[in-house]
Parts: sequence; C-alpha cells; structure tokens
Amino acid sequence: MNPKLSHLTFQLSDVSIHAVAAGPQDGPLLILLHGFPEFWYGWHAQILPLAEAGFRVVVPDQRGYNLSSKPQDWQAYEISRLTGDVFAIADQLSRPRFSLVGHDWGGAVAWGCALSRPERLERVAILNAPHPRVMVDYIRAHPTQLLRSSYMLFLQLPWLPEFLLGLANFWLLALTAKITSRPGTFSEQDLKHYREAWRQPGALTGMVNWYRGLRAKSKNKREGARSRPTIDIPVKILWGKKDRFLESAMAELSLRYCPKGELTLVPGAGHWLQHEEPTLVTQALKDFFSTSGK
Repeated sequence: MNPKLSHLTFQLSDVSIHAVAAGPQDGPLLILLHGFPEFWYGWHAQILPLAEAGFRVVVPDQRGYNLSSKPQDWQAYEISRLTGDVFAIADQLSRPRFSLVGHDWGGAVAWGCALSRPERLERVAILNAPHPRVMVDYIRAHPTQLLRSSYMLFLQLPWLPEFLLGLANFWLLALTAKITSRPGTFSEQDLKHYREAWRQPGALTGMVNWYRGLRAKSKNKREGARSRPTIDIPVKILWGKKDRFLESAMAELSLRYCPKGELTLVPGAGHWLQHEEPTLVTQALKDFFSTSGK
C-alpha cells in the first residue's frame, strides 16, 4: 500500500464501503468508480497524479467487491442502490457537489448519477460505457453487439458463474483480462492484486450479482432515460475503439445526449483504457476537471 494513500470506511444504510483516498482534504472531490471485475486498484495509475493536481480523490470498492460489503441478494445491486452509495459517500464527506469518473460498470453508475441527480455533480467523465438509452436501443438493433454482450446472460445463471470463474486460481478472469487488452497491459503483479480481491469471501457472488440484477437495472435505466435522457452538465467520454465488449459507435451516439459533452476516441486502445493508455487518460482527466468552475 502506497503511504500516500489512506484507507476510508463509509458505513452506509445497508452496506459498508471501503475506499482509498489521496490528495488535499479541501481539494475538489473526485470519485473514481471501477468496473467488473476490478476494485479500487483499477485506477492505481490515475489516483496519485490526480491528487497531486489538487483533487481530493476517493476511490471506493463498489458494493460486492474486495473489502466492501457483499450482499448476497441480487436485488441489492439495482441501479438506485449503486448510485445511492455514491451520493451517500459524498454526503459523509460533507460535499454537496462533486465530480465523477466511471469505467465499465462504474461508467454505468456514473451515467445513473448524472441522470438522477445532476444538481449534485460538477462534471462527469465516462470510459467505455454507453449512455443507458443508447445501450438499450443499440443492443436491440445490432446483432453484433448482442453477440458481444452474450456473456452477460451466462453471468446471470445461478452458482455456475462463480464455480467456473473461481477455478484454477481464477484462470478464466485473468485470461479474459489478458486476451481483451493490449499485450502486456496486465502484469503478473497486477493480477496478483486482483486475485487477492477476487478471493475475498463472497466476492465472486457479489461481483456476478451486478449482472444478475441486470433486468432490474435495464428497467430502471429505460425509465431514467425516458424521464431525463439529456445530461446538461459537462461530460467527457473517453473510448478505446478496439473494445472487444462494446462497439465504439455507441460512444458517438451517447454524445448526442450530452449538449456540453466531448468525446475522445483512442484508436489503439480497447476496453481497459485507463490501463492501456494511463498517461493519456490521466492527462485528459486533469484537463477536463481542472476547468471546473472556470
């Protein structure tokens, strides 16, 4: 553990959320949200540079992951619960307004926060995660995206996903990260950290429950998108064009719902953008959030 990082624990209404933090206590609050199958470490290349730029950076293990609570009921992973965790963290830090960054499922949560309570947010940055209306509509109209997303159906099955993902020291999870990223992106040391997180009691079920709650998430996303499809706060979308899971056309479609949005497509990177292009992502986030309030 880097001595410049501190551990925090947030006792929320139904879960305990572990997080790491860095940067000045009075700096603008910037919350970073990881996706599947990561934990706070997914942002390890960005945390200290953003903290050194003056931000108070807080990076939670989202519910179900690593050292945070892991409810066994999939209904505990509905989008309203996930966004509620984010706002509750900001409340406990006495921050009425803050900024968000989200990747993958973390991006889905960030979109949900921006749709449901935009008045709480200064700015939002999204990495390789589409606007919820785009995801719902696009997957229906494009069989190629439906095929890419077919693994989500497997992860909704009872007990079998945990059994297979846990085999041979999490071989399948580690292999998936390696073959869907640029060669050398995930070192053995990185994977050691991930295996330690995956090995936490109840973690595999908690992680997979995000997918088991997908039907409820999709319903809530559709309702949220219908009631407030446009996001009027500044939004930065960063997208690796070689994403093996999500087609890059959804990035440009997502931008249509963001009047104050901007998009950066990264041709040589894939889904794991902050790992594959850490310097580019860190600088883009610094530039985007440093303009807040100006």
